[in-house]
Amino acid sequence: MHNLAIALHKKGFNVTGSDDVLFEPSASRLAKYGILPAQEGWFPEHITRDLDAVILGMHARIDNPELLKAQELGIKIYSYPDYIYEQSKDKVRVVIGGSHGKTTITSMILHVLQQAGKKFDYLVGAQLAGFETMVGLTDDAPVMIIEGDEYLASPIDRRPKFHIYKADIGVISGIAWDHINVFPTFDNYIDQFKIFAETIQPNGRLIYSQTDQVLDSMVNSLSIDLKKLPYNLPEYTIENGVTSIISDGKKYALEVFGQHNLLNIQAARLVCEALEISTADFYTYITTFKGAARRLEVVGKNDNATIFKDFAHSPSKLTATIDAVKAQFPDRKLIACIELHTFSSLNKEFLNEYAGTMNKADKAIVFIDRKTFEQKKIEPYPAEAVKNAFANTNLLFFNEPEELLKYLEALNISNANLLMMSSGNFGGINLVELKNKLL
Repeated sequence: MHNLAIALHKKGFNVTGSDDVLFEPSASRLAKYGILPAQEGWFPEHITRDLDAVILGMHARIDNPELLKAQELGIKIYSYPDYIYEQSKDKVRVVIGGSHGKTTITSMILHVLQQAGKKFDYLVGAQLAGFETMVGLTDDAPVMIIEGDEYLASPIDRRPKFHIYKADIGVISGIAWDHINVFPTFDNYIDQFKIFAETIQPNGRLIYSQTDQVLDSMVNSLSIDLKKLPYNLPEYTIENGVTSIISDGKKYALEVFGQHNLLNIQAARLVCEALEISTADFYTYITTFKGAARRLEVVGKNDNATIFKDFAHSPSKLTATIDAVKAQFPDRKLIACIELHTFSSLNKEFLNEYAGTMNKADKAIVFIDRKTFEQKKIEPYPAEAVKNAFANTNLLFFNEPEELLKYLEALNISNANLLMMSSGNFGGINLVELKNKLL
């Protein structure tokens, strides 16, 4: 929301906003542009008929006093995706969806378009090098690249966000059950991607991973007026820890690695080709892509060890990330630590979806902060339940950050990689300080 506020401010709008708690970096970035609220909290008296519109964040409550006042006064209320559509309805809209990889694919497309000197607007879910904000809106860009989340638009609009954008070019990277608090069955979750495909505009394009059997089957069942463009793994090599794509007899050395990223590159390539960037130019530009924030990000390394942090938290992301590090460094041991933090990952019924996901790690660690159970009002479960769900009796389980940190600090990571995966912060563990001790 703060990125959208800054983008609209830069476009010349008079922007005000509110929140009950303002975290960093949002607060300091809003302050930089002179649009930081004077105080935290809700002030319905600020909602007047002078406002052209209210943009409602996903996490606002349905009884929010400012929302109620806006409804009472009949002010136009947009959800975030509604407003993005409003700003891009006269542009070519590229929408990247999928249970995994959508932030990275979006980031790759933005990187290539920027390298190619193209004009574009964008919405992406990570901070990228070379981009000040995560939202860019202009009057003259002919295209908008949108990361299309399947989660709900707002408390008063229960549609998945990516249903609202009406893509001209749609991407689906894969389907792996998530957000079980909203989509209680896998079939119900798959239906959301089917509806997304059906919202792609007539004569549009659907780009999808043919390696995902569920997705491939779903796409083949569609009878809609679309150009269907499947993608698979490209030809590639791994030499001295560097992955290169081979295309038309030429090698393109990458700064990212892993089969999931190779697939992400193919999705981005098909989008860029639809936007008139040649295959050769695309591969040249993608060689300088360093990755999206918190996606296999290097915390620190020396000659025989690397510490990574990654946003992986769902079963499919966990498997892909572990596979990637193991394949890239086959001669090193892998110590993998996952923090279960989201509602879905902590749900005891869903936990079995993690069976076998950490089996390729030489040491597997699961961390659930005891406080997270309390905050989400979930009954804690013992280590044995976690080991059984992961189908890994050698797995180590921690529920106190101090105990986890003590274990990690005592590790010998010579000729090994440490992979720390979470959408949270490991109970406040400072990974830079940990890196300084281990390396």
